[in-house]
Amino acid sequence: MKFKYLADVAIADIAFEAYGKTLNEVFENSAYAFFDMTCNPKTIKSKIKKTINLKDKDEKNLLYNFLSELVFLKDSKQLIFSKVKVVIKDNKLKATLYGDKIDYEKQELRNDIKAVTFHQFNLEKTKSGYKTRVVVDI
Repeated sequence: MKFKYLADVAIADIAFEAYGKTLNEVFENSAYAFFDMTCNPKTIKSKIKKTINLKDKDEKNLLYNFLSELVFLKDSKQLIFSKVKVVIKDNKLKATLYGDKIDYEKQELRNDIKAVTFHQFNLEKTKSGYKTRVVVDI
């Protein structure tokens, strides 16, 4: 399982948990949850490749900043994504995203995420890898 929605966590927001065997994978699966909340990823063509580079000593902050960058790209550049590859090494994140400009006629759009919140925000190492909990404001 890559991610699941949490129904009773927030009323005016959407919450999810994402999982991964590695830190890279939990970041990718968090992005996939984000993509799924904003659109039907099957309706997004991979016409545009975008690279995000971030740095932070704290992995939680790095995840928060990464997801916030997805909101920024959606709002400022009208970009929406369906595929991602994340590599984290030495407190540096490099994410390669594939997607397209928002097209209200050709894409199945779902929720307009306004922000990633710190409400119940968590990233933890587990026996089987990593788990994160994220609540986004819609």
